Amino acid sequence: MRKSSWVQDLVQTSAKPFHSYAFHVSRAAVLKSKRLDPNWSNMLNHLLAFLVLMLLSYLVIWPIYSYGSSSSIFPSKLSQQAEKMGPNSGHSEEILRVYVADLPRELNYGLLESYWTERKGRKTPMQGEEETSSARSLTGDLLPYPENPLWRQYSAEYWLLADLMTPEELRRNSVAKRVRDPAQADVIFVPFFATLSAEIQLGKARGRFRHQSGNEDYSRQRKAVDIVKNSSRWSSSEGRDHVFVLTDPVAMWHVRKEIASSMFLVVDFGGWYMEDAMKISKDGGTVDVIEHTQVSLTKDVIVPYTHLLPSLHILKNSTRDTLLYFKGAKHRHRTGLVREKLWDVLQGEPGVILEEGFPSKEGRNQAMKSMRTSEFCLHPAGDTPSSCRLFDAIASLCIPVIVSDSIELPFEGMLDYRQFCIFISVQEALQPKHLIQLLQNLSSEQKRQMRQHLADVQHHFEYENMFPGGRGLVIKDGAVSLIWKKILQKVPHKQEAISRSKRIPKGASSIPARCHCV
Repeated sequence: MRKSSWVQDLVQTSAKPFHSYAFHVSRAAVLKSKRLDPNWSNMLNHLLAFLVLMLLSYLVIWPIYSYGSSSSIFPSKLSQQAEKMGPNSGHSEEILRVYVADLPRELNYGLLESYWTERKGRKTPMQGEEETSSARSLTGDLLPYPENPLWRQYSAEYWLLADLMTPEELRRNSVAKRVRDPAQADVIFVPFFATLSAEIQLGKARGRFRHQSGNEDYSRQRKAVDIVKNSSRWSSSEGRDHVFVLTDPVAMWHVRKEIASSMFLVVDFGGWYMEDAMKISKDGGTVDVIEHTQVSLTKDVIVPYTHLLPSLHILKNSTRDTLLYFKGAKHRHRTGLVREKLWDVLQGEPGVILEEGFPSKEGRNQAMKSMRTSEFCLHPAGDTPSSCRLFDAIASLCIPVIVSDSIELPFEGMLDYRQFCIFISVQEALQPKHLIQLLQNLSSEQKRQMRQHLADVQHHFEYENMFPGGRGLVIKDGAVSLIWKKILQKVPHKQEAISRSKRIPKGASSIPARCHCV
């Protein structure tokens, strides 16, 4: 009895429709012409079966291989991360072309020089100021941003401009490409240190801040806006493609209405809540629903505060004996009224530490120690919905507990905050024992996973790249890099808005103020 091989079985069952006729015809022809004996016939049979099997393998495997090498059947770690982080993440071919508006130096690095010159001449430092050794050795554009924590938390303006001023060959981790022709740009970056300007004025003459006369900050605001509004690019877009960094709630306070169509980089909408709420209240309306006239998630970008506490590496994480920790002012206004109520609910609960304190060197050291030894860090709303405290908690690997109903967070859609933060409504948090029981019921494994996620996302909120003046390679997918990617996501909407505005005829009814999000 002849034994058939597995190759012959496969050919006979799977490949017969493709080669059966040709196989038998060619075999008969060969036997007839060459008069081959049965042994040669069997060898030919095996050879043809092998060739057919190779052909079938090629037809099946090659499409998978070729598709997988350029698609998502076998996604690389980079493509998986890019998909997780959202559009425009990890794609080096997508570039944000940025033109830096031509403002005088006195509106950015000149302000730094003036500050440090005056700082060195003062015998008594201002509140929150500390001696900075780097300021003694560096000059010009490499001067550091002031160490005053109330100012430094808003220092995004400094790091973004530093990236744009870095030589192109050192900007591999940034999707922003500086162009010298405004006609080639996707956006116009306005290099005005608006936070620094406002805080210097508040330090010198707080009483003049709301006034225009005798207010140096207003003069600088006026100069910056007049320069950009007189450009042809502003005229063609009505400012929609211009980017202003307004991280301080009072930055460019006098001229906001004039630049309302532009893109704002803000830490939250707290300053605008305050202004709009006051206007509505005066008109006898309700503040439950606030129609922002100048800011919108549609056109603006939420950016992180600059954290003030150093980052803790996950390998250095140690025992955390405190359940819940908070350090800050107990009495706040507006959205911050919840703090006093929370204080009363949580005071005296086992494992809970609540401390009043304000930014200072001693206060930061105490906060760092306490955050690093606490499982959870409370983040209630203050005068504004968010604060630097959240990013200090992330840096300290202390799981944030966010009690702020109207908070907006940076890089939404790129990061899933539920993986490393706990969100609880104000109403639920004020129920006695509710918050404490919620935290106590989390297992050790759940807390371990959340802390690991904190460690994984720390670098996304990091501005400082350890180069003098920030001039150097930015952190890969760090704060600067992700801000540019967020701006890049807004470009199509901006272009659509500009195109739509150009076809509206003169004299047509204007868009209602509450819709100035476009």
